[in-house]
Amino acid sequence: MKIISLIALCLIATFTFPKESKPAQSSAAWDKLADDFLSQIYYNFNPTTATSDGLHEYDTKLEGYSKADVDHRIAAMKAFKTKVEAVDSKSLDYDRQVDRDLVLGYINSRLLSLEEIRGWEKNPDPYQSNITNSIFVIMARNYAPQADRLKAVIAREKQMPAVFTAARTNLKNPPKIYTEIALQQTPGIVSFFEKDVPSAFNEVKDQKLLAEFRASNAAVIVALNDYQKWMKAELLPRSNGNFAIGADDYRKKLLYDEGVDLPLDRLLEIGMADLHKNQEWFKETAKQIDPNRDPQEILEDMQKDHPDPAKLLDAYSDLLGGLRSYVADHHIMTIPSQDQPKMEETPPFERATTFASMDTPGPFEKVAKESFFNVTLPEPTWSKEEVEEHMAGNARPVMLAVAVHEVWPGHFMQHLWTPLLSSKIRQVLGCGTSGEGWAHYTEQMMLDEHVAKDDPKMRLGQLQDALLRDASYIVGIKMHTQGMTTAEAEDFFVKEGYQTHSIASRETKRGTADPTYLVYTLGKLQIMKLRDDYKQKMGDKFSLQDFHDKFMKHGFVPIKYVRKDMMGDDSPVL
Repeated sequence: MKIISLIALCLIATFTFPKESKPAQSSAAWDKLADDFLSQIYYNFNPTTATSDGLHEYDTKLEGYSKADVDHRIAAMKAFKTKVEAVDSKSLDYDRQVDRDLVLGYINSRLLSLEEIRGWEKNPDPYQSNITNSIFVIMARNYAPQADRLKAVIAREKQMPAVFTAARTNLKNPPKIYTEIALQQTPGIVSFFEKDVPSAFNEVKDQKLLAEFRASNAAVIVALNDYQKWMKAELLPRSNGNFAIGADDYRKKLLYDEGVDLPLDRLLEIGMADLHKNQEWFKETAKQIDPNRDPQEILEDMQKDHPDPAKLLDAYSDLLGGLRSYVADHHIMTIPSQDQPKMEETPPFERATTFASMDTPGPFEKVAKESFFNVTLPEPTWSKEEVEEHMAGNARPVMLAVAVHEVWPGHFMQHLWTPLLSSKIRQVLGCGTSGEGWAHYTEQMMLDEHVAKDDPKMRLGQLQDALLRDASYIVGIKMHTQGMTTAEAEDFFVKEGYQTHSIASRETKRGTADPTYLVYTLGKLQIMKLRDDYKQKMGDKFSLQDFHDKFMKHGFVPIKYVRKDMMGDDSPVL
């Protein structure tokens, strides 16, 4: 999910935190340091992110993957961290104090990942998946003529065989599940380079350029196939490592990434309480539909209620129009732009891994500023059973949740507010609890505001997703800090999260490498508590639109900063 910039209406002023009178010299010095952070640290070491964010001067560069590159990155970030820490926070206005904290949080998180968690020594998949994304971000948006973008692809592809040389040197004792996941991924990645990359540049006629591309692309495919053989023959037999990052690193990661410092046992109590609340709500809702049937049977019937595949895009388009009107007419929040996303079929090179997504331009993109709400359609070659299984994911309750989460008033709404943010740092850095937490919050909030006219089937669909997020919350903590096995995690998703075995397997695998995927529920619960407390503070003056607008004006900072501004204190986030 990218959050990006659009032109905002002048009816909303750019938000700034309450400011005190501070020396202009201190502010100017920090602003220069913030710019240096973006150029010297953030984008210099993440050129793929730069491309995604619209800074195309980085398009020919590729991330460094060798041990020497890792050491260089660590040294540079430590040196820059010293500069940031030397800035007296009290000399800055509150806006810049928060930006300083965001920069420190990012640096501390990256250092934790590189020095302590050390995924570059443990996980073989990012080497192949990350380079795939480095090409995908060039393909995905038409920000320049195909020939120009193909030159950037070639430049990056020429650097990719060295990535796999680095992988063979770096990888020590991966967890078996990491190597198994990487082996499962490789065929799809090879197919991406064999089919999808060439098809994305089908307008290029320069034969010399095409020949150069065929050579660089073929070299990447050879390197990928060799990597797959090496993983299977040499790496898998010695993959005996532990994926768990441990309680200490888990606490640090949560603090650096999300600004949350609650004890893990307290976090688990909160997650379990929300799980049990949603389980009871789920059962009560199912009884409203049919008190004599098992809730899972009711869900299976609901999954059969979906549009005809040929009319799926139109059905989503109609749903989006109704949601936008509902947000405006019921004063859910201010919509700061007339822009709307275009409804599109998911591009071929995304279909294998993407069900639905928002494709929005980066904050600095100057050309390809369109936004696309992409939905994956069944393939013409699929069997009737495969089509029906896919369309079950587009059951009408699911469609509503997806449209709310991705578009109105979820991620696309966040995108529309991005131009109102007060700094480049705020446009670039943020956290999952404010990003995914907001989108997850809106799924329940919109039903609470009667968008589906209190249809219990819509509520049941929303609650199943909430239970999935609850289970992820709990499983992530337990797998990484309490020794929960992957088998136990899958069982928890099925029995406690009311998920299918296939979803349980997928989400368990995700959690082994994404320990803090609790951010959906953790963010949602923080937002709901803040809303309740703000409502009590404002009394008769409270309005939902005012609350949502004020929340959105802060960008993607950890919610404790939003809370401090809106409540005027450092009261607990949960």
